[in-house]
Formats: sequence, structure tokens, C-alpha cells
Amino acid sequence: MKKWRGILGACAMLASGIACAQVKDMPGGPKVDQLNLHEGVTQIAHDVMWLHWMMLSICLVIFLGVFGVMFYSIWAHRKSRGHQPATFHEHVGVEVAWTVIPFFIVIAMALPATKAVVAMKDTSSPDLTVKVTGYQWKWGYEYIDGPASGVKFLSTLSTPRAQIEGREPKGEFYLMEVDNPLVVPVDQKVRIVLTAGDVIHSWMVPDFGIKQDAIPGFLRDTWFRAEKVGTYRGQCAELCGKDHAFMPIVVEVKSKDDYAKWADEQKKKLASAADDPNKQWTEADLLARGEKVYGANCVVCHQATGKGVPGSFPALDGDKIVLGPQAEQIKTVLHGRPGTPMPAFMNQLNDVEVAAVITYTRHAWSNAGKGQDPTVQPSTVKSSPH
Repeated sequence: MKKWRGILGACAMLASGIACAQVKDMPGGPKVDQLNLHEGVTQIAHDVMWLHWMMLSICLVIFLGVFGVMFYSIWAHRKSRGHQPATFHEHVGVEVAWTVIPFFIVIAMALPATKAVVAMKDTSSPDLTVKVTGYQWKWGYEYIDGPASGVKFLSTLSTPRAQIEGREPKGEFYLMEVDNPLVVPVDQKVRIVLTAGDVIHSWMVPDFGIKQDAIPGFLRDTWFRAEKVGTYRGQCAELCGKDHAFMPIVVEVKSKDDYAKWADEQKKKLASAADDPNKQWTEADLLARGEKVYGANCVVCHQATGKGVPGSFPALDGDKIVLGPQAEQIKTVLHGRPGTPMPAFMNQLNDVEVAAVITYTRHAWSNAGKGQDPTVQPSTVKSSPH
């Protein structure tokens, strides 16, 4: 029996060792057997680390000094060695010493700590502002200014449910991965304005040295300036309900050029998502949108009057294609005219923009009321060969 217990114990230790060996430090997140604070990639994180060790060192010195003197006094002046207890009650020097020395110690600790706290709260003159809203159980991000102004999305846990329920092995970023991370540029001051849509949440990224509560009905802010490109991870640090553990924070810090590219891509996605080609658009909305598209893409060649440039660019005012069936004009706008200056717009304009600009040309100038099917729906463009 003892033999089998020993074998089972050895197997358990081996299995435990194998499991531990498979666990690795998470890039941008917690480390295996981590006892210290995160080294951090912001000045605030560095200051917090320095303050932590400075105050811990002072407390350790005081502890050793006070208890060292106390235990030495108990040992060296014990009754068995013939020492008699002192009978004095007051000593001016001692009273002054234990008042003045702690005062200077507190000042030495308070000055750098106050400086760090003031720096944490200084959200003035940011290069970029992002509004962050906590929900049960996800984060909402909205870019207020900068290249990605107007971009907004939800960031939700992307760890598969099968891993959470134990039906699959846990991945490298178990419970610390999201579908849409917050993306910011390196070496720029990013202001985070926080609120919540339901209960209190808390936005915390240890590598940035920041943690700020998100409270419904209030706007609170914090900031960071990441000094290194990379991916950094945090979590909601306020107990917010059943799935509190399932709302991680992932921040991707990119170079300024890469951030600009990302912002441009997101704006295009946002515009594409806003323009639903399956929706039935009103004629008024198409005309308003089409006028803007025409002014941005067509007016240089065809002129604001639709008369074009004789010998170079044809007139759209009274043109037989513009006044004819929709299919031919849609084909021309999408695919252009080979051998002529007319480019293909199928990779430059989305279906809503194509429908809008065609509708505009069919209603503008002297074309109004003369052509066939003057209003083109985006769904018609979508169903045309691209």
C-alpha cells in the first residue's frame, strides 16, 4: 500500500511539474511566480516602482532599528544579569527625537509620493483623447480626436468558451485576449476619459502604472505615455458582477506611422459600416450624399455645371447615358472607360456612394425630370457586376 502511495505521489509531482513547465510569462501581462510590480513602459510606472522600493526600504530600516534596539535591550538588560529598571518618566531629548525624526522621515516619503500623484492627475495637453466606457462585461472605446477621430468599437473577451469550460486546453492568452484592442501611438500622451454604463468598473493596465475607476454618471480621467511599442494587458480591477473576470484590457502601442495607417483603415471600415447598401435610402439623402461625392471626385473633370471640358471630358448635363437606363451608368462608374480618362471607381467608392453620385447627376442641372429611373438604390449597385 505504501509503495502505491509513493508511486501515486511521484506521478502527481511529475504531472504538477509538467503543468508548471508549460506555463510561461505572458507577453504584456502577468509573469510566472511574479512577486514584484511590473517594470512598466511609462514614466509613471517607473516612478511607482521607485516609490515602492524606497518606502519599503525605509520601513525595513525602521523595523530593524526599532525592534533591534528593543530586543537588544530586553536581552542585554534582563533581570537575571542584575540590571535594575529605570524609574524616570520623562526625557526631553527622547521626546524631541521621536517627534522630529519621524517628521523628517514622513516628509522624505511624502514629497516624491506627492510629486508622482500630481503627475498621475495631470491630464492636460494630451496628444490623443479616448473615451472608455465599462459595460457588463466589455469595454467600449471611442476616439475623441486625432487621426482616428470618430472611430468607436466594443472590446470583448475572445477566449473560446470551450477553453473556459475545460473542453479545450487553455491558450497562451487565456482570459487576457480581446477581439478589438485599444490602439495608440508610441511616445504620445494619451488621455483616457472613463465612465460606465451600468455598475462601477475599473480600467487598469499595470505596465502603464494606471488604474482608474469607471463610475456610471461620472467622467473621470487618467493618462499614459507608452515609451515602447508592444502589446500590454490589464483587467477590470473592480468587482462588477458575474463575469468580472471576463473583461480584460488589451492595448496595442504602435509606431506613429503604423498608428496613422491603422486609423485610416478604421475610418474606412467605419464609413463602410455606416453605409448600408441593403437599406432603402430616401431620394433626399442620396442627393445630399451624391453632391458631396460629386464635388470630391467628379467636379474637376465634369465641372460643377456638368458641362465638362469640350474635347477632353464629356458633359453629363444632357448626356444620353445619364438620361438612359441605370445599368449603363452604373457600369461606367464602377469600371470606368478603358482608353479614356474615366477611371474605375469600384475600389474608391462604396455602393452607397456610387448610387448617390449617379442619383445626383440624374437630378442635377437640366437632367431633372428627363431621364429614366432617376433614383438609384445602393442595393441595385451592389447587385451589379463588380
